[in-house]
Amino acid sequence: MFKRILLPTDGSEQSERAILAGVAFAKELGAEVLGLTVVPKFHTFTYKAEMVEDTSDQFAIDSAKRAVTYLEFINGAAREAGIACTCEQVVSDDPWKVIVDTAVSRQCDLIAMGSHGRRGIAGVLLGSQTQKVLVHSKVPVLIFR
Repeated sequence: MFKRILLPTDGSEQSERAILAGVAFAKELGAEVLGLTVVPKFHTFTYKAEMVEDTSDQFAIDSAKRAVTYLEFINGAAREAGIACTCEQVVSDDPWKVIVDTAVSRQCDLIAMGSHGRRGIAGVLLGSQTQKVLVHSKVPVLIFR
């Protein structure tokens, strides 16, 4: 049924739980996984604390290190499960769009991702990458809460 499952991650605990569940699901199906993390672009003026004191070069170095850590978690889980895994890092301010576009361009049959479960005003103001993926994806999406 599913042959390639996209596992996007932001390095959070919710993402890691979804990755473990997605890898287990892929193993049951004999599918391969594609790990994906999206690094934000550097902005001089930002609300994100990690950018306030950085130069663009330092931000790129730190972001790349975090991305390697996030993707190594996926690689390790896949290796332990004995399934094929490839990983990608993309720079963009629209993670949901990268997730949707990657699923199509890399011919993924399923997107398996975590939900941060923002509700109320935080959900309205901050939005939800998961919600945007659900709304815009033509590829089936499996959400782990």
